[in-house]
Amino acid sequence: MPSFSKPQQAFGLLGWLAISFAASAVGAIASIQASAFYNQLAQPDWAPPASVFGPVWTTLYALMGVAAWLVWRRGGFTRQRRALALFLVQLGVNALWSWVFFVWHQGALGFFNILLLIVLVAATTATFWRTQRLAGALLVPYLLWIGFAAALNYSVWQLNPQVLG
Repeated sequence: MPSFSKPQQAFGLLGWLAISFAASAVGAIASIQASAFYNQLAQPDWAPPASVFGPVWTTLYALMGVAAWLVWRRGGFTRQRRALALFLVQLGVNALWSWVFFVWHQGALGFFNILLLIVLVAATTATFWRTQRLAGALLVPYLLWIGFAAALNYSVWQLNPQVLG
């Protein structure tokens, strides 16, 4: 297994954080008007206010970047190709959800997108866990949050069929 120098490890950490936050930025572009749109929708009583989502997602993207870095440190992309490729795919599906829900107003497609995301994140978590337990553990809050988000997506979609057809 290749050993990375301290500067290489630091660069790797910055790189994986940048990749994670790049996915966040793609979703954020779609979410520019999300707060206004979200607040106009009928919501279940248990829905959090729009102001909760930014801090939660910022924390989750940071955890994702650190988790990917921990796996990368175990042999680089060459040795961890499957785990890191799976990580990148789930990031793409994650970023797509904001476009589906907030820009295209597709509640059903958003729900199916998030169900796919749950499967991909569960697979990524399991793969990361086998490589480096801490990396897998760092993805557990993300998996729990998107489970909650799936329930919220479904509820909001069902409460707003005229808007989220």
